[in-house]
Amino acid sequence: MSTDRYFVPYLPTGSTFGQDEIDAVARVLRSGAKLSCGPERDAFEAEFAAYTGARHALSLTNATIALEFATYLLGLQPGDEVIAATQTYQANVTPLLGLPVVVRFCDIDPDTMNISPEAFAALVTERTRAVYLVHHGGNPADLDPIRAIADRHGIAVVEDCAHALGAWYHGRSPGTIGDLGCWSFQSYKNISTLGEGGMLTVSDDRWAEVAGRIRAIEPDADFVPRADPQLGEYRAPADDLERHAKNAYREDCVALRHPGTNSSLCEPAAAVGRVQLAQLDKLVARRREIAEMLDRGLAAVDGIRTQRRVPGIDSAHHLYTCFLDPETGIERDQLIRRLDAAGIQIQLRYFPVHLLPEWRRLGHGVGECPTAERVWFREQINLPIYPQLTDSQVHFMVETMANTLRELA
Repeated sequence: MSTDRYFVPYLPTGSTFGQDEIDAVARVLRSGAKLSCGPERDAFEAEFAAYTGARHALSLTNATIALEFATYLLGLQPGDEVIAATQTYQANVTPLLGLPVVVRFCDIDPDTMNISPEAFAALVTERTRAVYLVHHGGNPADLDPIRAIADRHGIAVVEDCAHALGAWYHGRSPGTIGDLGCWSFQSYKNISTLGEGGMLTVSDDRWAEVAGRIRAIEPDADFVPRADPQLGEYRAPADDLERHAKNAYREDCVALRHPGTNSSLCEPAAAVGRVQLAQLDKLVARRREIAEMLDRGLAAVDGIRTQRRVPGIDSAHHLYTCFLDPETGIERDQLIRRLDAAGIQIQLRYFPVHLLPEWRRLGHGVGECPTAERVWFREQINLPIYPQLTDSQVHFMVETMANTLRELA
C-alpha cells in the first residue's frame, strides 16, 4: 500500500537502519566465510542470551518456526488442552491448528490487551498442558500470577515475545519467566534481521539440545548401535571418509519423533541482528518518548482512554493502543476512516483469532471471549509508533484525534 498520501504513514519497517548495518553485511560478504551456521549466528545468540538473561537462545528463520519448535517440545498428546491468547497474530496458535488437541481461547484484560490471570485460571482443567500467551504491543503480560497458576497445575508457559524485545517485567525480561520464549525480528518489529528472523529462548537443557538438533536437519530420534557396520555389500570406510555418511554405518533408528528441518538464521541476517541489538535500548527509549507524548496529549481528549501503565512493568512500545469510549456514540470504524482521510494511516492489531474461519470451523465463535470482542470491534485504536516519528507527527496525531472526535460528536 502506498504511504505517499499520509502525513503519518504506517511504515513497513519498525526499526532504523544505517551505515552500521550496511557495513555488517558487507563485512560478512567480503570475508569469504560461509554464509550459514557460522560465527555471526553464534555471537548473536550469545549476545541475545546475555541481554535477556536467557539460559539458551537459538536463532531461527522466523518466530513462527520458534512457535512450531515450542509446540513440538511440549509433546502434546491427543485430548490435551491448551489455553491460548485470542488478541494476537494468528501465528501464535497456528502450530496447534493441525494437532488433535483442544484449544481454549482466553479472554483479555481490557486495559493491557493481554490474557487475564483470572480468565486463565477459570479455563484450567485437569487436561490443561500449556498456556500460550502474548505480550501484546510489547506490554508484558502479568507473568507472576500466571506463572503461579501454571505451576500449581503443572502447565507449561509459552511466551510469544514477538512484540516484547526491550520490555521488562519487574526487572526481568519476558521470554525468560515462562518455559519457552518465541521472538520475532520481522520487518515491523523493534529490531529486524533483514525482514525475517526469530529466536527461541529455553531454560531446559534437554529442550535446547533437541531444538538445536532439529533446526540443523537432524532428526529427533532414538538410535541403537549396529552389530555389523555394513550396508548390504557396502562396508564402512576405515578412514575419515565415514564422516560423510553421518551415523549410517554405525546405528539403526528405532524411533522417530521429528524429522528435522533447515531453519537456521543466515550469517548476514545475524550480523545485522547484532548491530540492531546493540542499538535496542536507544530505539526503545525513543518509542517510550513517543508513547508518553501520546499518553499526555490524548489524556486531555474527551472520548479517548489511554492504556494504564503499571509500575515495574516497562513496555517495549511495539504498538500504541488507545480506546474509544462507547459512551460517545461514535462508531470506532467511522473514527478510523476519518483519521485515515486526515493523513494518519491506521492498521489495527489484531483480529480475535477465535473468530477466524479456520478456528470457527472447529467450533469457536462469537461470545467466547466477550471482552476481546467488545474491545476489538468497538473501542481499540492503534496509532502508528516507530522511532522515525517526529514530534510534529506525534502532535499532529493528538490534534487530529481531538478535532475528529469534536466533528463526529
